[in-house]
Amino acid sequence: MLSLLVLVVVIMLALAFDYVNGFHDTANAIATSVSTKALTPRAAIMIAAILNFIGALSGTGVAKTIGQGLVSPEVVTGHVLIAALSGAIFWNVFTWYFGIPSSSSHALIGGLSGAAVAGLGFRAVNWLGFKGILAALILSPLAGFFVGSIIMTILFWMFKSVPPHKINNNFRRLQVLSACMAAFSHGSNDAQKSMGIITLALVSAGYLQVFHVPLWVMVACATAMALGTMAGGWKIIRTMGGKIFRIEPINGFAADFTASMVIYTATLLHAPVSTTHVVSSSIMGVGAAKRFKGVRWGVAQQIVIAWVVTIPSSGAVAAIIYQLISPFF
Repeated sequence: MLSLLVLVVVIMLALAFDYVNGFHDTANAIATSVSTKALTPRAAIMIAAILNFIGALSGTGVAKTIGQGLVSPEVVTGHVLIAALSGAIFWNVFTWYFGIPSSSSHALIGGLSGAAVAGLGFRAVNWLGFKGILAALILSPLAGFFVGSIIMTILFWMFKSVPPHKINNNFRRLQVLSACMAAFSHGSNDAQKSMGIITLALVSAGYLQVFHVPLWVMVACATAMALGTMAGGWKIIRTMGGKIFRIEPINGFAADFTASMVIYTATLLHAPVSTTHVVSSSIMGVGAAKRFKGVRWGVAQQIVIAWVVTIPSSGAVAAIIYQLISPFF
C-alpha cells in the first residue's frame, strides 16, 4: 500500500517523465516539416503541442497495457515506481543531451522492469505481457521501414512526370497535414504510458478498486506532454530531420504519413510502441526507396544501437536507483 506522500511523488515523477517525453520526442512530429521549411520552428512546435494534447485524450487502451500488462498492481511498491520513473527520466535526458533519438517507451518499459526485478524479483514481471510489448516495439519500426518504402515508391510512380519544383511546392503544403497527423498519433500513444503508471499507482495505493484511468489523469498527462513539446528538442530534430538523408517535401510527407498510420494503428490495438523508432525507420524506408546509397547508414546504425541498448540500460539505472532509495522506505 502506497502512502499519500509516496503517491504524490510518483504522480509528479510520471508527469515529469511526460514532460521530458514531450521535448525529447518533439522531433517525431516536426523534424521533417522543419527541415524542408514547410513550417517554421515556432509554428511546428505549437502545432505539435496542440495535436499532442488532443491525441493524448483520445483513449486509454495503451495505458491499460502499461499499467496491467507488465507488472501486477497488487505487488508493486512505491519505491519500485519511483525508481522506474527516475531511471526512465535519466535515460531520456542522457540521450537528449547527446542528440540520440532513443525511445521514451523503451526507457519506461526498461525502467519499470528493472525496478520491479530489483525490488520484487523476476516473479514480479509478467513475462508474457513483456514479450507482447517487446514484439510490438520490434515489429512497429519494421512496419515503418517497409510501409515508408512502399508509399515513397507509389508517390514516385504517381508523380514521375510532374516537374520537381511543382512537386515540392504541393507537398510542402501537404506536410502541414502530415505533421498534424504525426503529432496526434504521437500524443495518442506516448501520453498514455504515463497515464498507465499513475493509474497503477492509484490502484496500488487503494484509491481505485479497478484499473480505470480517471479524467484528471488524462488531462494532467496531456498537459505535461504538450508543455514538454513546447520546450522543443532541437538536438534530436537535427538528427531526425537531416542527418539520416537529405529530405525533400515529398519525402517528409511520406515519412510522416507512414509513421502516423503505424503509430495510430498500434494505439487502436492498445500496443505501446516507440514513436521515435517508427518515425526514424519510416524516414529510413523513404530514403531507401528514393536512393539507397543516399541514406547515411552510419547514423542509422547509431539509432539502431540506441534502440537495442535502451531497455537494458534504463533497467539497470532503475535497479541502481532502487537500491539507493530502498533504505529510506
